[in-house]
Amino acid sequence: MLQRIQTIWMLLAVLGAVFLFITGKDVDIFGAFPVIDVASVILVLLGAFSLFSFKNRKRQLMLNTICIIINALLIGILAYWLQNLSGGMNFPEKGIEPIFPSIAVICLLIANIFIRKDERLVKSVDRLR
Repeated sequence: MLQRIQTIWMLLAVLGAVFLFITGKDVDIFGAFPVIDVASVILVLLGAFSLFSFKNRKRQLMLNTICIIINALLIGILAYWLQNLSGGMNFPEKGIEPIFPSIAVICLLIANIFIRKDERLVKSVDRLR
């Protein structure tokens, strides 16, 4: 069912990936290969698939865990990029990109908590039948 609380948290994580895609255009880490853009698109697709697989909670947990791992790798890549980036007046918005994967990780962890809570509730109701 789409009206569960974990749907909102997963939607916020997908929005974090979308905002990273929008703001990550100036990130140049490995030359011409757009790592941030590709990872953001993968995160959006996995998040959308996770949102609409609400009947299979184990698949949702697995997809959310994969998204958490990808977001953690993105945080590491962006932190590396920030360490090697020169500051100054030419680049005043230095440091906004790692915020979005961090927010997505927190939202996905909260969504996983609520998915596990639903799973326990369904198992307890099945025991009573």
